[in-house]
Amino acid sequence: MTVVTRFAPSPTGFLHIGGARTALFSYLYAKRHGGRFLLRIEDTDRERSTQEAVDAIFEGMAWLGLKSDVEPIYQTQRFDRYREVIAQMLAAGTAYRCYCSKEELEQMRNEQIARKEKPRYDGRWRPEPGKRLPPVPEGVQPVVRFRNPADGQVVIPDLIKGEIVFDNAELDDLIIARADGTPTYNFCVVVDDWDMGITHVIRGDDHVNNTPRQINILKALGATPPQYAHVSMILGADGTKLSKRHGALGVMEYRAMGFLPEAMLNYLVRLGWSHGDQELFTRQEMIEKFDFDHVSASPARFDMEKAYWVNHQYLKTAPLDVVVPEFDWHLRRMGLDPAQGPRLEDVILAQRERCRTLLEMAEKSHFFYADLTGYNEKDAAKHLTADAAELLEALASVLAGLPAWTAEALHAAVNGFAESRGLGLGKVAQPIRVAVAGMAVSPPIDQTLALLGRTRTLARLTAAVEHVHGKSRANS
Repeated sequence: MTVVTRFAPSPTGFLHIGGARTALFSYLYAKRHGGRFLLRIEDTDRERSTQEAVDAIFEGMAWLGLKSDVEPIYQTQRFDRYREVIAQMLAAGTAYRCYCSKEELEQMRNEQIARKEKPRYDGRWRPEPGKRLPPVPEGVQPVVRFRNPADGQVVIPDLIKGEIVFDNAELDDLIIARADGTPTYNFCVVVDDWDMGITHVIRGDDHVNNTPRQINILKALGATPPQYAHVSMILGADGTKLSKRHGALGVMEYRAMGFLPEAMLNYLVRLGWSHGDQELFTRQEMIEKFDFDHVSASPARFDMEKAYWVNHQYLKTAPLDVVVPEFDWHLRRMGLDPAQGPRLEDVILAQRERCRTLLEMAEKSHFFYADLTGYNEKDAAKHLTADAAELLEALASVLAGLPAWTAEALHAAVNGFAESRGLGLGKVAQPIRVAVAGMAVSPPIDQTLALLGRTRTLARLTAAVEHVHGKSRANS
């Protein structure tokens, strides 16, 4: 049997963390078993489904690298198929028309509640041997209901939760087509999974109660139900329902926050799954090791600090060809032209140890790609003093005479200058940093100056000296 999984989002919003984790689990399980991973857009809710949401799902999936093995399927393009199956079920007697009005159904519900019974359809239009059905009312468009088995049980051997049992007597006859002829969610899902040859349905445990109904419809169609794995929900770090304050954001918001896609996948895979004590996984390791034996049935907790930690580990070690496109994206998003500065690879190597995110790296590297428009006020007050101006002016003369503008040559020159003045390196390096970067934080000073280049460095040292003199004149 070829394993076939699917991710089937409804396009009513962005691709959120829970959906991304479900997609990842589905992708990994299929890939581990040499199978196929498919994408289905469940867009039958025309009032809430939007093209913008469809685009957001595709964008998030593409960023994470979770590619469908075939062209995505849209439910709204399959209405003819749904109508065909409903006609077959009506002919076979596994579905029937129900002419109850909304008022009748409401009365039925109220009477059941008054009797302290579970509200449910009472089967008054369900055909049974020897049963006389009510006369068909004029002007009422019927719904179509599935003729659920009246007795027996549905046993679900869930791959995560273990065996789950439902009594058929607790399941009423589900509407599979509305009065206007449009098919309902549970019916469309069944036909889609059947036609797509889905062998394993991996989805959130909020779908557990849909599963017995879907299994019964599949059996009525003569289809073999897939295996099911219901993934527990994700909670916030404090154990409450996940919300935006915990990190329940759209996947692309994490890109904007500076996460690498591989780091995001690594963090998501550990939300409910483990492999010994291992914390960091390459994509290939995830594929090779993922199974449902080690997916917890208990809710996972989203910890933003842990997500940042994972991202930092990736940022420190990821191949440059993975990091460069994302770093480029962030610089351009800030309105910077990466061509107007040092090679991205060199800046990444200089910054990656001290930055947890690509956004932080881009912000701290802004001065490499744009002219300085000012200085951090606190840093300038501390480090751009009259004494510092004299040092910077003298140092600029030393640096201007360097035959080679390399980190090694700059290291020797700055250290030699500090020693000649009887100063510790910090007394010289910090004014240089503020002068060339606008702030007192940068990579090691020799790397900073090498990356910035001779022309920009000397111009900024001169500008800093002028800044100090200008302040002195203004205060005198």
